[in-house]
Parts: sequence; structure tokens; C-alpha cells
Amino acid sequence: MLQQHISLLSYNTFGLPAQARWFARIDSLATLRAGLADARVQGLRRLILGGGSNVVLTGDFDGLVLHMASRGVELVGEAGDAVWVRAQAGEAWHGFVLHTLQQGWFGLENLSLIPGTVGAAPIQNIGAYGVELESVFDSLEALDTQTDGIVTLDHAACQFGYRDSVFKRERAGRYVILNVTFKLSRVAQAQTHYRDVTQELATLGIEQATPHDVSRAVISIRKRKLPDPAIVGNAGSFFKNPIVSKAALDKLLQAFPSAPHYSQSQANDGSAKLAAAWLIDQCGWKGQRLGAAGVHPNQALVLINAGGATGAEVLTLAQKIAQDVEQRFGVILEREPVVV
Repeated sequence: MLQQHISLLSYNTFGLPAQARWFARIDSLATLRAGLADARVQGLRRLILGGGSNVVLTGDFDGLVLHMASRGVELVGEAGDAVWVRAQAGEAWHGFVLHTLQQGWFGLENLSLIPGTVGAAPIQNIGAYGVELESVFDSLEALDTQTDGIVTLDHAACQFGYRDSVFKRERAGRYVILNVTFKLSRVAQAQTHYRDVTQELATLGIEQATPHDVSRAVISIRKRKLPDPAIVGNAGSFFKNPIVSKAALDKLLQAFPSAPHYSQSQANDGSAKLAAAWLIDQCGWKGQRLGAAGVHPNQALVLINAGGATGAEVLTLAQKIAQDVEQRFGVILEREPVVV
């Protein structure tokens, strides 16, 4: 089942060169357990890859790469207008979103066209255009690699945060997510409060938007603003939008009154989220290159592979951007992708 010395170039959307010492395509629990139990990989590092859309590979991986490729979507529960839908970890996220819309299961439309797989979505707590995954998350099943048992983790156990979860912290590497269950609705309540979505719907002449309309609007926005990884290598938004305290916000606005900021009302402490793209753009990085790595000309949050870039070049560029932002604004940028 295991393959040796496999190129990972086509397994990461940045298109960065790397090779796996051992590689296994995982399409079931049985193949996962078999791969983990193989004597040849005992004691080696493990890397779990879905769509490879949130990773920066800095070189060859001297361990076992598990490529999650399980497929399947099923309705597992109904109660009133609520439906519970389970998707296997290897399902492509965008394809899954479109499938739910076709079935009349609503709630994921604002997350259309996000690259990656279903299994990776809870790890990052993906979000876009006013909706985060945790708002529709019910539970997931995972293999505990320490006990070889199957565990079910609910919303509380996942400890979701902004682009964060327990899987990126104390449980990093312990669990291999097998499937995810979402609580969706048969009631078509379109989430249109996000400014970009509102403007796009107005441009399209749509006044009473349906979830299908929202999905189409989001797809249109993302295609216009973000590069297609199949054409230009990238990992989507490279930096998180930083959250700062009220004191830090007040200080920033004194020096830069036009800085975009969004109140974190749920925190009730005066904190606010800043627009990382604006900070980067103000430092003059939009459209700039450093070697073969660059910043996308239409979206300063997206770092790109301009052709033949290495992971080291991407990280060097990211570090220089973060240094400039901190020096000018006193704000620390945090990476979104996992660096391997």
C-alpha cells in the first residue's frame, strides 16, 4: 500500500517542490490503519494531507504522508427543518457545498469555492463572508492514533476559535479526521449581511437573495479577487486578520484614522479585528515579488508562486511583510497555512 519517494508537487496548491519518503492514499478506515501499522514507517513523522491548500512545504518530508481520499455524503438525521449531513474527510469542500445546495440543505453557501477538503475544514475553522464553519458544525469522527480507537468530538471538544481549533494546538497530530457532520436547514435563510456579498448581489440586481444567489455571488467575488490555484500557485489568505485590544486600536486610529476595523462585539471588551490586507497594502507589498514568490496584485493577503518558487522563498517573503507591518503599525501578523 505504501509508496516511496513520491513528489508532492501536485498535492499542494502552492505548487512547491517536495518529496515524501513514504506516501499512502487513504480511502477508508482500513487503509488508514494499515498505513499507520506498517513496520517500515514506525517512529517516523506523519503529515496528513487533504487538498494541500493550507500548507507550505519547505522541503522533502522524511516520514509518512497520508493523503485523505475517502468519499461519500449522507443524510444522517432530520428534525423539523433541521438536517444532519455527514461527509467523508476526502470530499472536496466546494463540491460538498454545491451538493448541499442541490439537495435543499442550507447554511454553507457563504463558504462556496473555498479550496481543500471536508476533513481539513474543522482544523482551520474555515470562514468567509460572514460565516464560520463552527456555526454549522455538529461533530466529527476521528481515529485516535495513540489508542487506535474511534472518537467522536462535538463542538465544545473542538474548541473553535478564529481560524483555529484544538487540532492546531494540544491535539495537533493526534487525531486523523474521518468524517464531519453538519447541522444544516431546509429553510432558505440567506446570509447577506457581509458588505462584499451585499454589494455583489446589488450589482447582479438581486433584492431578495436565496442561498443559491449567495453562493453564486461568493463564487463571483472569489474568482475576481483570488487567483485560481490551478493557474497561479497559492494557499489562499496567508495571514489572519489580526485582533487587537481597544487600547491598541485607539492608538492605531490616532495615527491612521482610515484603518479598517471591525468590532468584536461578542468579546464585549472593545477589541477589534483589523484588515490584514489593508496593512500589507499600506506597506507597499501588493503586486511585489521577492525571487519567485510574490504578493498577488489584486489581493495583498494572498502570496503566490510566480513560477518555480520554493517554500523557503515564500517564508522569507512572509517574514519581510510581517516585519514591515509590525514596524509601521505595531501589529503582529500571524500565518494561516501550516509550515512543514
